[in-house]
Amino acid sequence: MNYQAVLFDLDGTLLDTIDDLADSMNAALEQLGCPGHGVDEHRFFVGDGVDTFAHRCLPEDRHDDRTITRCVELLREEYARRWNVKTRPYDGIAEMLNNLTARGLVLAVLSNKPDDFTKLCVEKILADWRFDVVQGVADGFAPKPDPTGALKVAETIGIAPGEFLYLGDTATDMKTAVAAGMYPVGALWGFRPAEELTANGAKTLIKHPTDLLKFL
Repeated sequence: MNYQAVLFDLDGTLLDTIDDLADSMNAALEQLGCPGHGVDEHRFFVGDGVDTFAHRCLPEDRHDDRTITRCVELLREEYARRWNVKTRPYDGIAEMLNNLTARGLVLAVLSNKPDDFTKLCVEKILADWRFDVVQGVADGFAPKPDPTGALKVAETIGIAPGEFLYLGDTATDMKTAVAAGMYPVGALWGFRPAEELTANGAKTLIKHPTDLLKFL
């Protein structure tokens, strides 16, 4: 297949954000009088939007709507303070993006991170590369694994979904790619194990970002 575009997940795929996310959530939980969690636990809590993140992190007896809403508010406040403290592109991401750009592929980002933080991270940390669309979760924009966002990206760019490689690191990403008719590639350097990616539709798993270039 002659792929023309690549749609990327952000957290766990392009950027290693887990420490800043974990630190921010643990600070929010502390303010609510709840125990925090280790970084490895957070790898399985993130990826499906901030409401789900809060639900997974809070104790079972604190799953009421009011507490979840407050947890999300506190998380946003804390993350605004430290979104770029420890966050960095993964090794090999710069080389991969340089090669994709040189080959003329169109690049885009679709994340379940809130839209404002998604755009901030891309604009500030990945400023050396052009992404035609950068989209996070916003009002009226269904989060992944709903394929609507991925299909909207394809429509906006003007390239058929079947001509997209989709690179992500979670079950949510693989389900999104499959539902949108894009080619699902699992990133093994991210937050989740190979078994999860394969079980949810990954057609290929890659160990290093530059391995994506073999599809071209």
